[in-house]
Amino acid sequence: MHKLILVFLLLSISLFAEVITIAVAANVSYAMDELKSEFEKKHPDVKVRIVLGSSGKLTAQIRNGAPYGIFMSADMKYPQRLFKDNLALKQASVYAQGTLALFSLKAREFSLGIELLKDTSIQKIALANAKTAPYGAAAKQALEAAGLYKDLKTKFVYAESISQTLSYVFTAADIGIVAKASLYSKKMTNYKEKIHWISIEPSLYNPINQGVVLLKYSKNAQGYKAFYRFILSKDARQIFKKYGYTV
Repeated sequence: MHKLILVFLLLSISLFAEVITIAVAANVSYAMDELKSEFEKKHPDVKVRIVLGSSGKLTAQIRNGAPYGIFMSADMKYPQRLFKDNLALKQASVYAQGTLALFSLKAREFSLGIELLKDTSIQKIALANAKTAPYGAAAKQALEAAGLYKDLKTKFVYAESISQTLSYVFTAADIGIVAKASLYSKKMTNYKEKIHWISIEPSLYNPINQGVVLLKYSKNAQGYKAFYRFILSKDARQIFKKYGYTV
């Protein structure tokens, strides 16, 4: 009897749970499953639906009326613009700071750092589109700071988002500039630091401060407010750290 009551209660929670839709920058996808799971443990009456994409494209969707209540961007620029345009309830807050890495499927001389890209055996270099993906803008900045951008420009293969950049390294490029967070996912355990990847020197690009903002669509919805608080909490910070972010 007690088991039947428990099953009924669980089904009731599932049927009547508040569903919230969060727009999430592609680089956060690697940590998102764990973040979502931890939040739903704390808030079983709220179910989280995630929409992934480049920050630029998600911003365009929000401007066109997409029903997202929270936007987790890969930078501060896009959420700040949404607030300025009266599409967000408050100013954006930094939830994590992202970093770049150089990644290859095959072992390479990563002791050379970003200078490795001069290797003539490297014919295709994947990076995200700087116009729509903040990590792409940071990658371009790092290449320019290292004095490599102009010489290597003909080798670039542009991805729509930073997660697609990782896919390109597996399918269409010899090496890529990716989000360091992607290298901490369970699927990447066979690829080792200093053998298959290395962090790009942070001094070569501006800090990638990633902003979260409550959008107008979230007004009067308690689930969105709870998720917003969670993303800025100590528990969420610990998860972000596991995936290579600075918090």
